Amino acid sequence: MSHLYVLYEHAAGYSLFSVKEFEEISMFLPQVESSVTDISKFNSIVKLVGFSPFKTAIAALENINAISEGIAPQDLLVFLDDFFAKVKKKKCTLGIADAKLGAAITESIGVQCSHFGAVPEIIRGIRFHFHRLVKGFTDKSAGIAQLGLGHSYSRAKVKFNVHRSDNMIIQSIALLDQLDKDVNTFSMRIREWYSYHFPELVKIVPDNYLFAKTAKYIKDRKSLTQDKLEELEEIVMDSAKAQAIIDAAKMSMGMDISIIDLMNIEMFAERVVRLSEYRKKMATYLHNKMEAVAPNLQSLIGDQVGARLISHAGSLTNLAKYPASTVQILGAEKALFRALKTRSNTPKYGLLYHSSFIGRAGLKNKGRISRFLANKCSIASRIDCFLEKPTSLFGESLKKQVEDRLKFYESGEIPRKNIEVMKEAMEAAEKEVKNNASEAQTLKKKKNKKKKRKAEDMENGTVVKVDTTNGNANEQEANGTIIEDTSVVKTEGEPKKKKKKKKNKDLEA
Repeated sequence: MSHLYVLYEHAAGYSLFSVKEFEEISMFLPQVESSVTDISKFNSIVKLVGFSPFKTAIAALENINAISEGIAPQDLLVFLDDFFAKVKKKKCTLGIADAKLGAAITESIGVQCSHFGAVPEIIRGIRFHFHRLVKGFTDKSAGIAQLGLGHSYSRAKVKFNVHRSDNMIIQSIALLDQLDKDVNTFSMRIREWYSYHFPELVKIVPDNYLFAKTAKYIKDRKSLTQDKLEELEEIVMDSAKAQAIIDAAKMSMGMDISIIDLMNIEMFAERVVRLSEYRKKMATYLHNKMEAVAPNLQSLIGDQVGARLISHAGSLTNLAKYPASTVQILGAEKALFRALKTRSNTPKYGLLYHSSFIGRAGLKNKGRISRFLANKCSIASRIDCFLEKPTSLFGESLKKQVEDRLKFYESGEIPRKNIEVMKEAMEAAEKEVKNNASEAQTLKKKKNKKKKRKAEDMENGTVVKVDTTNGNANEQEANGTIIEDTSVVKTEGEPKKKKKKKKNKDLEA
């Protein structure tokens, strides 16, 4: 007959409970579920047999981090080994919440673990009545322990670095894609809407952003005269186009439109213009973030393709872990699995297709260059992820290698080896680090010199203060009054020294 013990991990420590009449309980599971909330009934089933508190808050955090990853911590193994050494392990079953942790305990100690049947309900009851089952515990103290560990665990999990955060890249590229769709949709709508009134403007100004700005400025085409030519030139940035708009407005075949309709068109055009401007700002923000987080990947394949790779992988760390073959088809998972299912040709590229290198390659060499580019992307992402001081030198070298490979496919010119290129890049990076360090030292020296000069000036400098209570300074000088400065740098706790006045002896006589 096997005996059931249940392990419960609390913020205060590990606790082990023995369960009475385990086999009978498992047969009457609905009755157990209903009696979990009743302490008198639950206390007759469960009994505390062992408790191992955490020594410090750091130890608690380390243990809980290990448990969350399915690893059995050393403190837990020691506690369980000491307990099960007294009992026959073969006749015991250990109830546990996490299956991965159960497998790790079974491998280390050799105790059979279970996480199904009545075990989840018993653990639920232990969690509900824990402060009553352990002596010296109250509901308040248990809550404080859980809150403290919860905060420290969350803080450790959310490792947020302001300067090198790839989460911002993921969000900004998603927003940029959404903005592109919205701006295109709204531009199409403003074109159709304003073309009822001024249909000739679409052919003269084909650009979406400029069309919205022009429509916002023109409003009613009948009000467009030769006086507005200069302002139109500023918007369209072409004198011929501006003149063509004025000429077309005079001979337009569009319908007349009411003031209310024009007001709505103007408001909508203003929204489209603002969205387009915000899209430009977002592109600049993404460029700056990519420079800070993944400068090598950015210099190799550009802002948007690099950001899409990071977004699709989930993070820069995940992208760095991927092999080059996975990076190559990242974004073409559906096509890959379809090809594997139908036993047809697998896709040559995914998100990398948007790179300019693949567009420049010939039809026969697209697969080759995509494979080579994926290899360089994986190297660049690993350098960005694990390099302490970010630099774009490696990315520029890798980009040059891809350019050389393209030339090799076109003309047959043999490119340089990867070892030579990487050695040169490493030497250049070391020089850059040394130069930065020397610049930082010179800046520190300059600052220290400035501080010393200020301190010396404060010690040796004299500040003359004229007392104008008994008349002007000129009058005092005429009377022969000489004001000496006895000002000393005031320190904390020192009394202020009075300024002495000396008069000329001849005048006194």
